[in-house]
Amino acid sequence: MFVKQIQVGHMAVFAYLVGDTITGDALVIDPADNAQKILAEAEKNKLHINYIVNTHGHVDHIGGNAPMQKLTGAKIIIHEDDADMLTSTPAMMLKMFGATQSPPADRLVKDRQDIDVGNVSLKVIHTPGHTPGGISLYVPGYVFTGDTLFVEGVGRTDLPGSSPQTMYRSIKEKLFTLPDNTRVMPGHNYGRTPTSTIGHEKKYNPFIR
Repeated sequence: MFVKQIQVGHMAVFAYLVGDTITGDALVIDPADNAQKILAEAEKNKLHINYIVNTHGHVDHIGGNAPMQKLTGAKIIIHEDDADMLTSTPAMMLKMFGATQSPPADRLVKDRQDIDVGNVSLKVIHTPGHTPGGISLYVPGYVFTGDTLFVEGVGRTDLPGSSPQTMYRSIKEKLFTLPDNTRVMPGHNYGRTPTSTIGHEKKYNPFIR
């Protein structure tokens, strides 16, 4: 399995390229910006991007959906509870982030469903709290946590549709039940290190006790 963390956009967003090196199939998680940069990484590693997976519907994570889809023809995947956010970003926000409105989703997912790319299967974990339809994606060894869990931090819960109580339950009851050695791949480069582990976050994250 191929995994590449790529920092893009104005808010230190982490996009992720995940693929099957045998079949050459790949997906990109949260291509917030710099679509050409992400595509170049895929081409360098002989991967074709089949899917765009959004961990949630905020503009700083979906702002590159349109150019990425135009370049690759990839289908857009998001949780059903955030689907409307893809096509309803206010014009002011689009201008602020230099983004274009995302196309609508091609596939909506729910908790516990799988997203398959080649022989790699990512499990959808519904982790609301930052947004109603926030998701994390788990494959043995890695969990891509979007704006739910950061390195020694958590996503904002003071935004429309967010809830600190729901966020706490998502992390404590879902993410923290994963194996301790699972590498945490966050949605932003906001921590002391770019990645962490579930075991480290259980021990040192001051927001989850």
